[in-house]
Amino acid sequence: MVESSYFVFPSIDPIIFSIGPLSVRWYGMMYLVGFIAAYLLAQKRLENTSWSRDQLSDLLFWGFVGVIIGGRLGYVLFYQFGLFIDNPLYLFKIWAGGMSFHGGLLGVLVALYWQSRRMKTTFLALGDFVAPLVPIGLGAGRIGNFLNAELWGRPTDVPWAVIFPDAGNLPRHPSQLYEFALEGVLLFIILWLYSARPRPTGAVSGLFLAGYGSFRFIVEYFREPDAHIGLYQLGLSQGQLLCIPMILLGVWLIIRAYTKNSRTNAKTKNSASS
Repeated sequence: MVESSYFVFPSIDPIIFSIGPLSVRWYGMMYLVGFIAAYLLAQKRLENTSWSRDQLSDLLFWGFVGVIIGGRLGYVLFYQFGLFIDNPLYLFKIWAGGMSFHGGLLGVLVALYWQSRRMKTTFLALGDFVAPLVPIGLGAGRIGNFLNAELWGRPTDVPWAVIFPDAGNLPRHPSQLYEFALEGVLLFIILWLYSARPRPTGAVSGLFLAGYGSFRFIVEYFREPDAHIGLYQLGLSQGQLLCIPMILLGVWLIIRAYTKNSRTNAKTKNSASS
């Protein structure tokens, strides 16, 4: 592989600007972009519900808190458990970086369960409302990863390979952009179009879990595994192992939703005919 024939990633300052001691970073800005996009999209979907704007604001705020807390907990427990055992205070070193989608998802699920009780609705109904809002934030986060030149891909000789700083001189898959395209753009289109029509409760949530899990599982074949973890048997990464239960749960939710819906329709038809 000839180094000069590939795109050499420029040195980009992770800090966009600073105001006194406050620094605004690219990755943090991407979180803000995802939150604003989710709020705007949620307002459009709100007209099809009986919920108020105040309830929506609370829902998104606590969902965002769930992402941050769950994402950090998940990263430490799933990917840096050894460091946590050696020094439990590592959990609070947010400035050192490290967020996990799967941990963030668990944090959001806890927030959704709590908010479903407050909003007097079901957990799955709220999940169906929130699921189409998530991919924009996921895509923005992957752009943040790319701008930070982190979570790069495996070595390759494809024409669009990128040489990232701190990743040696080998051209690599820009796997962050693959994730942006699949987990962000494509997943958003699928969920937004699918949820545009009434669906059985739990089906949209299931499609999100199965869709994200499948796309992430695929991209992991192009993404460099964590150096301190490597690959498990069958060549699977930690991310892929975490995606398997997501996919299975998503498929189960979809089957459950349509099966339950068919039974309800059958009972309604029988009641009407009698």
